[in-house]
Parts: sequence; C-alpha cells; structure tokens
Amino acid sequence: MTTGATLPATSTSPTARQVWTRSRGIALAVVLILVTAVAIAAVRSQTRHGALDPRSPVPYGSRAVAELLADRGVSTRVVTSLGAARAATGPDTTLLVAVPDLLTHRQQTRLHSATAASGGRTVLVAPGSWSVERLAPGVTADPATSARSALAPDCALPEARRAGSADTAGIRYTTTHLDADSCYPSERLATLLRVPAASGKGDTVILGSPGILYNKRLDQQGNASLALQLLGSRHHLVWYLPSLSDSSATGAGSQKNFLDLLPSGWLWGTLQLFIAAALAAFWRARRFGRLVPEELPVAIRASETAEGRARLYRRADARDRASAALRSAARTRLASLVGVSVTQAHAPEALLPALSAHLHGDGQELHSLLFGPPPGDDAALISLTDRLDALEREVRRP
Repeated sequence: MTTGATLPATSTSPTARQVWTRSRGIALAVVLILVTAVAIAAVRSQTRHGALDPRSPVPYGSRAVAELLADRGVSTRVVTSLGAARAATGPDTTLLVAVPDLLTHRQQTRLHSATAASGGRTVLVAPGSWSVERLAPGVTADPATSARSALAPDCALPEARRAGSADTAGIRYTTTHLDADSCYPSERLATLLRVPAASGKGDTVILGSPGILYNKRLDQQGNASLALQLLGSRHHLVWYLPSLSDSSATGAGSQKNFLDLLPSGWLWGTLQLFIAAALAAFWRARRFGRLVPEELPVAIRASETAEGRARLYRRADARDRASAALRSAARTRLASLVGVSVTQAHAPEALLPALSAHLHGDGQELHSLLFGPPPGDDAALISLTDRLDALEREVRRP
C-alpha cells in the first residue's frame, strides 16, 4: 500500500453546486413555512391581544363595556386568580368568567361551589363542553355551533326582550332546568341561557359567544343594551381573566413544567412536523433493499481502483479487511494453478494438500500464510503481500 498526498475529489463526489441544487427545494419550503408562521403569529397577536380584557381598547377588547358600566355606577375589577374570583363573589356582585375553558376541572369545581351560594350573578362567556357541565350543572353544550350571528330573543327574559336582536350566535346549549330562560335560539337550541340558583337567590348566565362584549361590535344590533343589562344588574362587576400562572391550576405545592404551559395546538403542530419530516426522509431515500450494481459514468483503470481502495483501508486501519482481500485473491489464483476448483479454493483441506504436493513444502507454513490471522501493523501487511507474491511466482515457475 502506498502513501501520498490527499486524494482529489472523485467523479461521484457532489460539488457545492450539486448539493445546493438538490436541497434548495427543501430549504425554500422551510423558509416559506417560517415566514408564514411568523406572519400568522404577528397578525394574531395584533388582532387578539387583550381579547375580552375590560382595560383593552383594541377591537377585540372590552374597554367600551367597562366605561359604559362605570357611567351607570357599576365598578369593574379585573382578577386573574381563582382565589381572588372566589373571594369577590357576593349578592351585590356579578362575576364574569372570560374564558371558562382555560380552567382545570379542579378550578371549575371550586369556582362553582363559591358562586352557587353567593346570591350574585355569574356570567360564563362561551363555555364549551369541557367546562359548562361543571360550572353550570344540568347544562350541556351542543357540538355544532350556530352559523348565524344576529339572532332574535324569542324568550321571556326582560333583558333580552328589551335588547332585541344581538350577536349571541356561537355555542348552543340545552338544559334540564325547567325554570331556565332559553333565549336567542338557533335551530331550536339556545345561545343564551339564564339558570336561576337552587337557593332562589342569584343566577348563572351562559353566553354562546363573546361578540356582544367586543369593542368593535358593541354598537351593532342590541349588543350594548344586552351587555349592559346582563353585567349591570349589581353594583360591582368582577371580571375574571383566567391565567396560566395561577397556582391553583395544579394544586398547592405543585408547579407547572414547560409542556404544561404550551397550548395543545403547539404540541399537535410539532407532531405533524415530525410526521412530515419522516415522510420527507422516506421519499428522499429513493432506494430500499439490497444494493444494485450500476455502471460507472466513466471508465476507471484497475490500478486507480486498487490504489483508491488501499487508501480507504489505510485511512480506516482496516488491515484485517485488506489482508483478507489479498489472501482471498491469492487463493483463487493458486487454486487454478494447482488443479483445485474455484469453489474449493478457500477450503484449507482442499487447497493446502495440492499446494504442498506441488511445492514439496511445509503445509503448516502455507496454512499460516494463506489462512492465518490478520497482520498487526502496516509493516506486517506489506510483508504478507510480498510473501503471497513470492508464493505465486514459485507456483507459476515451470
């Protein structure tokens, strides 16, 4: 095996241009996905920032409602913890829960136990099936939502009759309470429910949509009238904005980990990305099963192939593979010279007796040369090569 300078790139080595040509499609797709994600995040952050917050003047905020209530002598207080919301309940207080579905089952049960006997009013904004059955027992959310936005009251509730049509369409509800007021029906299911408390004092109002509370829609239909009547029946309004940082979500003494703080959509999105990456790898693999020999695009001299393979063996310190290849080739050539079939060339019991008879030599020395252990260093490998060449020359000698 010879040593030398660094080998030049072979004809099958991809150039930088070829690598870029093959990967530019995937790189472009990744860039487009990132740009789209950033754009969506920016748009959503601008349009939904401060949603249902009575301090926010953005289109989806609720500052206009709070200011109109203040003009009528109703104070608005914002709380973000379950403890503060429970402590604020009372007969002269309306508790509005902005996003009930953000509460855990444990939080929902504790909140209902505090509001059931408070004698005040509780307003639940668009609770889904996750929360409505615990916050308002006896009420069930229908899986199909209403397609229409403005609906007529069609009930005896005074607040609804005075307000007229309003943007209450969204989640629809059914109830087992016979004394409940079912208003603004959509396909015979209510989008606004008022359920009196079992004690006879206080009630729970369930809104199927937060539309009547948004700044941008307050001046439409009877939204302002309905919102002011529902939220202004008591002197105090407690606006509960559930927060992920609330310690009551996981119980006393426990802390949330990073995955608990991630929205479920992010987890599902990550899973989809992994599936897409696996499918892309499966598509780009192109070939499965055993290797198929292919013709080289150019003719390569045997000496170059041998030298290239030798360099690979040397770089990997694969003296065992190199010596095995040298011995296998030598045994094949020697077998044809001494009359042994090629199929028996690698069987010591067939090849060695024929060689010993031809050379009148020592079979043990031939066995060590042709079937011995791999050499321990490069010098021993070179010595093995010389001895195999000498043996073949001796066998070829007339």
